[in-house]
Amino acid sequence: MKKEITVTAKTVADAVARAVAELGAPSADEIEYTVLEEPRRGIFGIGAAPAKVLATYTLGGEYTALEFVKNLLADMQIEAEVTMTDGDNDDKLISVTGEGASVLIGHHGDTLDSVQYLANLAANKREDGEKHKFVRVTIDVEGYRAKREEALRALARKMADKVLRYKKSVMLEPMTPYERRIIHSEVQKIDGVATNSIGSDGNRKVVMYLDDGSKKRTAE
Repeated sequence: MKKEITVTAKTVADAVARAVAELGAPSADEIEYTVLEEPRRGIFGIGAAPAKVLATYTLGGEYTALEFVKNLLADMQIEAEVTMTDGDNDDKLISVTGEGASVLIGHHGDTLDSVQYLANLAANKREDGEKHKFVRVTIDVEGYRAKREEALRALARKMADKVLRYKKSVMLEPMTPYERRIIHSEVQKIDGVATNSIGSDGNRKVVMYLDDGSKKRTAE
């Protein structure tokens, strides 16, 4: 995502410094600029003119994702606050809060996952001549992901207890890779129960069964 502005100042150096500030770049080394007009001192102040600089700053892909989410909300006529912070594992977390924003969650977060997928596509799309590193973006609405994670961990413990009590395997409903990882992770803490994932594509389910003593995490 590129931001481009034209600025004027008394000197070229001042114009560049102003461009850095207005573009929000960390330093002058991070922008590209072209001097459109050199400053002219004039004679007795007559004919004087400031320096004019065209400056361009290429932001990281996470800002493209941020704009994608903001535009989506605007198109849906949803008033919400959208903020971006550092997440886990070097990803960026885009948080959405506000009345009506929950429509982006969907059933068990399926709509939210779709929005997140599209935002990541936008974040990592390369325009001609652009070079920026791969970024991973997580999108959350009204703290949904933390609540969903706790609900899944509680479900994992409940179903594991059922397996131990009735000595029978239990199959859960289809889940996303993210949700299955949470289930696998929680069951790893419980002695006597193991998990596996079966099915294909969007229909993969977690199966819990009695552990034979050689518990190991299986492929998702």
